Amino acid sequence: MRPRLKLFTGETTVNCEEPMVSVRLGDVCKVLADAGRFRRTWLSDFEDDDIQVPADLYEVLMAYWELRPGA
Repeated sequence: MRPRLKLFTGETTVNCEEPMVSVRLGDVCKVLADAGRFRRTWLSDFEDDDIQVPADLYEVLMAYWELRPGA
């Protein structure tokens, strides 16, 4: 199939959402830990993005954040 080009004139607002992908938390954690450790600049590009996590994981993360040393 040949790619089709669209001409955007600025008159029409297109509301396109990014596609969602399911990944294992363990896989994401490895990548994020490595990127954080080596201070990869691309990581900061996403720091304002919203993510969806299960409610029980959110509760564990918040409890950890409040109980960590120096909090």
